[in-house]
Amino acid sequence: MSRPKYLGSCCCVPRVDHGRQVLIPVNSTTERRLGMKSYSLHSFVVVLFGVLVIGAQPSTAQQPIQLGVSLSITGKQYSIQGGYGREGYLLCQKHVNAQGGVLGRPIEFVIYDDGSDEKTAVRLYEKLIAEDKVDAVLGPYGSAITDAVADVTEKHRKLMIAPMAATTSIWEKGRRYLIMMFAPVEGLSEGLLDLAARNGLKRLAVIKLDGLVANAAAKGASELAKRNGLELVYSETYPNGTTDFSDLLNKVKATKPDVLVAASIRLQDLVTITRQMRGVGLNVAMFSAVPYGLLPDYYKQLGKEAEFVYSGSFWETGLAYPGNREFVASYEKEFNRAPAVQSAGAYAGCQLLAEMVRRTRSLDSDKLREALLTLKTKTVVGDFAVDERGFQIAHKAITIQWQDGKQVVVWPDELASGKVRFPTPPWSGR
Repeated sequence: MSRPKYLGSCCCVPRVDHGRQVLIPVNSTTERRLGMKSYSLHSFVVVLFGVLVIGAQPSTAQQPIQLGVSLSITGKQYSIQGGYGREGYLLCQKHVNAQGGVLGRPIEFVIYDDGSDEKTAVRLYEKLIAEDKVDAVLGPYGSAITDAVADVTEKHRKLMIAPMAATTSIWEKGRRYLIMMFAPVEGLSEGLLDLAARNGLKRLAVIKLDGLVANAAAKGASELAKRNGLELVYSETYPNGTTDFSDLLNKVKATKPDVLVAASIRLQDLVTITRQMRGVGLNVAMFSAVPYGLLPDYYKQLGKEAEFVYSGSFWETGLAYPGNREFVASYEKEFNRAPAVQSAGAYAGCQLLAEMVRRTRSLDSDKLREALLTLKTKTVVGDFAVDERGFQIAHKAITIQWQDGKQVVVWPDELASGKVRFPTPPWSGR
């Protein structure tokens, strides 16, 4: 019986896609062995035969280089973000194979669904490395799951580029084989608070979900506020599962902040908080929803209520990084929607791994690590360089603001695609 997996099969353009798919039912015994919940999505195995042919073609006699990944395809926490990451990986597979593959071999993703669960992801990376014996691995979605599975990759001395995790503490545990792509999440509010200080704002409030990423983002905002001369007038943590934020927002309102930062890894939290701000009449000059105010889905759910909202981000579609505009155009053609930051991160991480294998002519983790530690380059998401820990030291965060349904980069000045709309008008005036 074939093992249950989502092999890297991308929705390709008919004139260039010479592969075909075979669907094989998976029995419940295999699902239990993986320790995974029974979702309808798990009822088939997608096996891709053949390779995309555009120009140069890898030899059909060569076995593919298998890249193992666990992603949050299902689960309430991360399925939206995980879906974007999956598409980024698969588009990279298509493009790498179209260019002749790596070392004369096509690449092939083995993607499992971790259901947005850390423990499941740990079991899946163990399986990918110890049982499936994939040639290399790439990171899952999110800091919490990345932190969990990094113990597995370290145990097996397997290099893992983590293109969808950016919490500093993950790189403070003495790990050797973990490589960071994005700027630290602690800096996501840097642009917001710099703009606030420039406009004479003085009072900051922060509300956050209790969790790894939100705690880091909130801590960073508090420290950056001091640096920019703002006073932290209110800070509160709310528990996971909160659906009514009205009491919390009324407490925020009583402190009369100029700036409010809401930090949560749950998109629905940020959507609900934004809506309930209107309900309680909470007006601030600047409101930032981090990190997922940056997602296209945030605006899709809120519509005009998302106008004027800021978010720290790691990437944006219009930035003039090498290959970025071509990536965006290819992605939109392939998946009929705009990419999100997770799409770009996954694509960039995959491209970076492929390039390092080409340069070292090896899949050996120590050789790849040595090459990455000395590398300074630019990807579709911007600058890349890491220190001895694998911690990112070159990439910089940006700040976006929703304007007329579009993400507009408003900070830093040298990358801005538009002017900031300040202050945010009262809810009654919109």
